[in-house]
Amino acid sequence: MERPPIALVLPGLVLAMLLGALDQTIMAPALPAVAGDLGGLDAMPAVVTAYLAAATVVMPVYGKLGDRFGRKPVMQAAIAVFVTGAVLCALATSLPQLITFRALQGMGGGGLMIGAQAIIGEIVSPRERGRYLGLIGSAYVVAAVGGPLLGGFLIDRGSWRWIFAIYPPLGLLAFVLLTLTLRLPRPGGARPPIDYAGAISLAVAVVGVVLLGQTRHPAYLALAFAAAVAWLVSAGRAADPVLPLRLFRDPAFAIPVAISFLIGFSLFGTVTYLPAFLQVAMGASATRAGLVLTALMAGVLLTTVISGRLITRTGVYKPYPVAGTALAAAGLTLLALVGASGGAPALGGLVLLVGLGVGLVMQVMVLAAQNAVAYPDLGAATSAVTFLRQIGASTGVAVAGALITWRLAGADTPATAFAEAIPLVFGIMAPLLAVAFGLAVALPARPLRTTSHVEDRT
Repeated sequence: MERPPIALVLPGLVLAMLLGALDQTIMAPALPAVAGDLGGLDAMPAVVTAYLAAATVVMPVYGKLGDRFGRKPVMQAAIAVFVTGAVLCALATSLPQLITFRALQGMGGGGLMIGAQAIIGEIVSPRERGRYLGLIGSAYVVAAVGGPLLGGFLIDRGSWRWIFAIYPPLGLLAFVLLTLTLRLPRPGGARPPIDYAGAISLAVAVVGVVLLGQTRHPAYLALAFAAAVAWLVSAGRAADPVLPLRLFRDPAFAIPVAISFLIGFSLFGTVTYLPAFLQVAMGASATRAGLVLTALMAGVLLTTVISGRLITRTGVYKPYPVAGTALAAAGLTLLALVGASGGAPALGGLVLLVGLGVGLVMQVMVLAAQNAVAYPDLGAATSAVTFLRQIGASTGVAVAGALITWRLAGADTPATAFAEAIPLVFGIMAPLLAVAFGLAVALPARPLRTTSHVEDRT
């Protein structure tokens, strides 16, 4: 079997990844319309949480299933689940139905994001993969910036149900493209049973973390901790765990995963509350606050593209996470020091600096982790990086929210207290990126493979 033509496969992969990422952001402006139609304003966060929790839960499972049964059929199944969930969401007649169907859609969306990156890791060599990092990063940038804009447009022109109507044709197109262009060998050889007990324990831990991020209730912290302990016990005993602990013994794998967790924790813990800070502390409009986040994403995309091309040209990847974590740490530190006194242009520039740093790190960590493992663990390694970044994001949002709530408690002027709390959050997150910088310095600089897994196996 020859390696499939990359130019033919990439459109379907990027489209699938975009669908999975887009659905995490496109519902934000639709929540008031959903509440007006179905009721239950107090349960609106669950519409978003259901998708996020389900997508995060299934990431390691999809990675393991792809390693076991082949990535193409698993990817096709993820597209089918995602589209089915979208159709049911469009037809939902009550809020509990919508939340349930959003969870089903998330179970497909998590597979789209992991499956696409794992397939790229199989058909493109690590040395050559750098040039495609920009395409991968662009899917997340388009989702982050374009999701809320597209959602608002569809609501203004029609109904929130039109959001879900766009997914079936796009999902069908991705399914057809991948079916016609993607040819991968099936994994061979007998392997021990999958650790289903560990998968369930890990899922409960993820749900606990996500709910903690949404509610900041300590009961969910206890649930997440207990489930994480149960997963560690199961993973230590299982013959084929969903996330093999043996991979973490290799610093070339463990360090990228740890850095991804810290990036998710500090970045999303900061970005989640930044628009509100601009509006409350500086009187900025919602549009202007959104433009500041656009600067962040533009910085991410720019350095993702540049670093990817340089990695392909030189075969060297370690300098980029070292420089990126340093830039992001400096940006957050300056945000903490400047606060609202610098004005919107200064904050926009500092947010751009953070984005430039993050773009040098995020996708390079996926590349480094994939380069460190053998083919049978490719899916597990890919899912581990994205999974831990999602867990970090949920935990960071929870911690930042707890800090803000603590500062608001008993304050005479809540708006002033909120404006003072956000720079405090920036200041607390910055040292975490300094830790990520230290880990990046310690990252082993291994040669990038010059052949893909498909080429090696044939």
